[in-house]
Amino acid sequence: MAETIRLTTGQALVKFLNNQFISVDGKEEHFVEGMFNIFGHGNVLGIGQALEQDAGHLKVIQGKNEQGMAHAAIAYSKQMLRKKIYAVTTSVGPGAANLVPAAGTALANNIPVLLLPADTFATRQPDPVLQQFEQEYSAAITTNDALKPVSRYWDRVVRPEQLMSSLLRAFEVMTDPAKAGPVTICIAQDVEGEAYDYPMTFFGKRVHYVDRSESTSREIDEAIQAIRKSKKPLIIVGGGAKYSEARDELVTFSETYRVPMVETQAGKSTVESHHPLNLGGVGVTGTKAANLAAKEADLVIGVGTRYTDFTSSSKTAFSYDKASFVNINVSRMHAYKMDAVQVVADARVTLSILFEKLKGYRSHHGSIDSWKKEWIQERERLSSISFDRNRFKPEIEGQFSQQVLNEYADTLNTEFPQTTALIALNKAIAKDAVIVCAAGSLPGDLQRLWDTETPNTYHLEYGYSCMGYEIAGGFGAKLAEPDKEVYSLVGDGSFLMMHSELVTAIQYGYKLNVVLFDNAGFGCISNLQMDHGSGSHGCEFRTHTGNIMNIDYAKIAEAYGAKVYRVSSVEQLQKAVKDSMCQEVSTLIEIKVLPKTMTDGYESWWNVGVAETSNVTSVQRAYQQHQTKLNTAKLY
Repeated sequence: MAETIRLTTGQALVKFLNNQFISVDGKEEHFVEGMFNIFGHGNVLGIGQALEQDAGHLKVIQGKNEQGMAHAAIAYSKQMLRKKIYAVTTSVGPGAANLVPAAGTALANNIPVLLLPADTFATRQPDPVLQQFEQEYSAAITTNDALKPVSRYWDRVVRPEQLMSSLLRAFEVMTDPAKAGPVTICIAQDVEGEAYDYPMTFFGKRVHYVDRSESTSREIDEAIQAIRKSKKPLIIVGGGAKYSEARDELVTFSETYRVPMVETQAGKSTVESHHPLNLGGVGVTGTKAANLAAKEADLVIGVGTRYTDFTSSSKTAFSYDKASFVNINVSRMHAYKMDAVQVVADARVTLSILFEKLKGYRSHHGSIDSWKKEWIQERERLSSISFDRNRFKPEIEGQFSQQVLNEYADTLNTEFPQTTALIALNKAIAKDAVIVCAAGSLPGDLQRLWDTETPNTYHLEYGYSCMGYEIAGGFGAKLAEPDKEVYSLVGDGSFLMMHSELVTAIQYGYKLNVVLFDNAGFGCISNLQMDHGSGSHGCEFRTHTGNIMNIDYAKIAEAYGAKVYRVSSVEQLQKAVKDSMCQEVSTLIEIKVLPKTMTDGYESWWNVGVAETSNVTSVQRAYQQHQTKLNTAKLY
C-alpha cells in the first residue's frame, strides 16, 4: 500500500511547488521562487490557508492589482531567462479577469508563469455565488474561460485528485523551451479546501531537465549550403538567442565570417551595442544601419526570432526577390516562417556546429563600417537637440505647428526633447543597470538609441506591448536582479494605465527607479494618427476647455513613499540620477518632454489599417500611399 498524506488541495499545491527543480547545463535549482497573491473569498481559505500554514521556501508577495502582480511574475521569469518562475493566485471573477492581459503578455513573449485563479463551487450548491455570472447555455462557464485563448495550457480542477495530473502537465509545458508560456489552473474554491489522501511519491523532488536540442545532419547541411551560397548574409538576433545565452557563439560566428548582426526588441543586449558588427535594432523601430543591411542581405539567418511585423517591417524589410532565409529556433512553428531552411534546435548549440562546418567561408559585405559610423553620428545628433521657440523642426515633422509646440513648452514648463533626455539617461546610469519598458514611443527610441554594454540589461516587453507593464515589470526584474539598479522607463499614458506595483516594491523594500517621460498624451499614437492623414484627435491630454493638462506625477509617487525628482534639462537629469543612486528607497524621476521629439522611422514601413474611403484629402492620399507600399510586401 503506497504511503499517503492527507492534505487539502491548496496544501498539496504548495507542497508540490516547493519540490520542483530545473536543471539547465548541469545547474540545478528551485524552479518556483514564490507566489504573488491578492486574496479574495475564492482563494484566501484554500491556497491562502496553505501558504500561511507552511509556505516552505516560497516567497509570498502581496500584489495590488492582479494584472500588475502577474506582469511582475512574467518580468521575473523573463529576466531570469525563463529558468525560474513565480506563481500567481487570485480570486474568481474580476480578479481572474484581470489576469487576461497578463496571460496574453506571457503567451506573446513565450514566458512561463503559473496562474492560479480560484473558480466557482464544484458542488454548485450556493450558485450563483458572489462574482459569478450566469450564462444561459452552460452553468460550467466562468470568468476563467476567458483565459483559455491566452494560456499555453489550461485546466479546471473540480476534484482534489485532479490536481496531480494537472500540475504534471503544467510543469512539462512551462519547462519546455519550445512551448514555454502561461499555464492556467483554475481550482474550484470549495475544492481548494477539500482534503484528499495524496500519495507521498507525488511530492518527491522532481527535476525538470532543459536539454539543449540538437539539429539533424540534414538541417545543418541545408543551412551550410545556403550560407556558403550567400555573399551578404545577415544575422537577426532574437529573444531565443538571449534565452539560449548564445552571446559568445554569435560574436565568434559574426567576427570570423564577417556577418553583421541586427537585433529584435527581445534580442537586444544579447550582444553589446558597441560591437562593430552589431548594427542595432531592425525593422519598424530599427536603426538606419540595420535596415540598410536588411535590404542588401541575400541571406537572413534568424536566430530565435518569430518575425513580428515590427522586425520584418510588415514583410518589406528584406529583398525577397534575392534573399533566402535560414531559421534557427526551438519552435518548429517559428522556424517555418519566411519559407526558410528550418533548423529546429537550440541556438547556442547550432551556432557552434555551423561555425565548425563553415571554415573557409567569408562574406563580401562592403558597407558595414560606414553604416555603423553614420548611425553613431545620427545618434550623436539626436543627443543634443535644442528647442527653438521661433522655428523648431521636431523629428516628427509637419504635425504640430510652432504655436502648438510653444503651448506645450509653456504648459509643461520644458524645452526638453525626448531623444536628448533618453540618451542623457543612458549615459548617466550604471552600465550594468537593467531597464524595463513596454509601450508607447519609448520602445522605438530605445531600440534605436539605447546602448547596452552588459548582457541581459535591456528588458523590453514588445511581444504584446502591454501598456502598464513597465512598473510591474520593473519590480519583477528587481526581484530577479536585487543587486542591480533597475529602471522602469514609462510614458505618462502607461503610467496612468497602471503603476500599483510601485507600492508593492516600496512595501517589500525592493528599490525600483521609475523614469517617467511626460508629453501630456498618447504620443506615439498621435504620430501614427497624423502621419496617415488624420488630425490630432483623442490622443492629447487636454481638459474639456481645450487646455493641455500638466499633471504632477511626482506627487503620486511621493505620497507612496518614494524619493522624487522633477527634471526638464540634461543637467537636472544627471543630478537626479546621481542622487537616486544613493537612495535606499524607490525613486521616481519625472521628465517633462516635448511632443513630437521622439525618433521617426528609418528605412522602414508599418502596415496599419487605413480608411479606404474618406472625405478628407489627406486620408485619401495616405490610403493610396499605403496600397502602393503594400504591393511591394511579401504576402505571407
